[in-house]
Amino acid sequence: MKPLASAACAMVALLCGCTVGPNYQRPAYLPEEHWGEPLAIAPRELPVAGSFTPNSQASERPVEIVQWWLTLHDPALDSLVERALAVNLGIREAEARLRQARAQRSITAADLYPAVNAGGSYTRSRESANAAVPGNTLAGTDENLYQQGFDANWELDVFGGNRRNLEAASADVAAAGEDLRDVLVTLLAEIGRNYVDYRGAQQQISIAQSNVTAQQNSLDLTEKRFEGGLTSELDVQQARSQVAATEAQVPMLETQARLALHALGVLLAQPPSSLSQELAAETPIPTGPPSVPVGMPSDLLLRRPDVRRAERQLAAATARIGVAVRDLYPRFFLVGAAGLESFQAADAFSWGSRYYSAGPSITWPVFAGGRIHGNIALATAREEELFASYQQTVLTALQEVEDALVAYANEQTRRRSLAESVAANERATELAKNLYSQGLADFLTVLDAQRSLYVQQDLLSQSDRAVTEDLIALYKALGGGWETTLPESQTASNRRWSSGA
Repeated sequence: MKPLASAACAMVALLCGCTVGPNYQRPAYLPEEHWGEPLAIAPRELPVAGSFTPNSQASERPVEIVQWWLTLHDPALDSLVERALAVNLGIREAEARLRQARAQRSITAADLYPAVNAGGSYTRSRESANAAVPGNTLAGTDENLYQQGFDANWELDVFGGNRRNLEAASADVAAAGEDLRDVLVTLLAEIGRNYVDYRGAQQQISIAQSNVTAQQNSLDLTEKRFEGGLTSELDVQQARSQVAATEAQVPMLETQARLALHALGVLLAQPPSSLSQELAAETPIPTGPPSVPVGMPSDLLLRRPDVRRAERQLAAATARIGVAVRDLYPRFFLVGAAGLESFQAADAFSWGSRYYSAGPSITWPVFAGGRIHGNIALATAREEELFASYQQTVLTALQEVEDALVAYANEQTRRRSLAESVAANERATELAKNLYSQGLADFLTVLDAQRSLYVQQDLLSQSDRAVTEDLIALYKALGGGWETTLPESQTASNRRWSSGA
């Protein structure tokens, strides 16, 4: 009964011209209407003292993050981004993968059309007179054969296997395009993060050096008081130890700055230290806009390139089930040939030398040892894998936004407290130094105040950096930046590696 059922299905399909395999339907996934974490609002300025009060109003307007780095208002960062878009090697790789996918689609699309070949040949032959069939008058003589013509082969895509293959190839092209966009989103975030790391390390170095100067002044004062017999050597050694401890932080911070600088150079397809002179001047850590419109959770399904890529990969896998199912049914072909054939060169193009043949053919695998059903099971399992991968990608995208929201909101709260602490420590250090110079407080009070001030200033600088980095992470989680257009002049001929890049 099973072969008869398959044959009946084949006949129905032949008459109706159906397409075998499941028809793809975009997964229906409806995330929550609102974000679980509070929507963070960035301050326009990050004050030194604690005068910052974050806006508590949530913003769920459609996201406006096409060129999010411009909201940081840093010309140096804008320049780095512009150049990276033109030369970054990761983008080149993704572009090459996209071109490969497009070329593969063109190859696949060719299966829907007839294949026509032209050919010609000349053969000179001689049949043995001693091995010829009796009565063959041509035996033992030389013969010339002139042939030229065309042959054609066209598979009638009755069951839609080739159309399913083209459907899969088209989805592969779209997935490769989304991969390029995902590389772009990651690149922009990496440039922003490393740039902020570099400026943050610069600021920490400046804070450390400023504290070294202040602590050295205290050491000089203590030495003078020791020489005058007003204090003990213990105070001198403690002051000297604090200066050395603060100085020891500078090399570590310089290492952090150089590592970030090297990463930026590589992202711009340049030697690691190529940006040393350009970015040598210290500038403040860039700050974000007054508000961040994150949109609705459902926007991620449209904006995140990795989600869009996973959905297109699922579509391709679904179509390939149909390609595998097609092998259960017969394949129909139209074949033909036409040309000219003669033994004499003078007759090579005469009307009497013509020949032709044409007709249909059919192939139907009767026994394949389970290969066909194995391929169907393989394609089905692959589709199930990518469906689960798509669901996981969506959930991961939602998690990344929620994580970025809570990190951004809490870091702003932490930064406000640190700003208040720095202001209080600055006043405490000033009072301690005045009391010590008047002999009304011991030097340990000054050391504790200076040590606490440096720690809190360093933490505040780290928090300044973390606020902007969390903002960048939020932009990345929202899928921002992929709408940026790559330079039109970026072609394969002018994007070769060169020492002067």
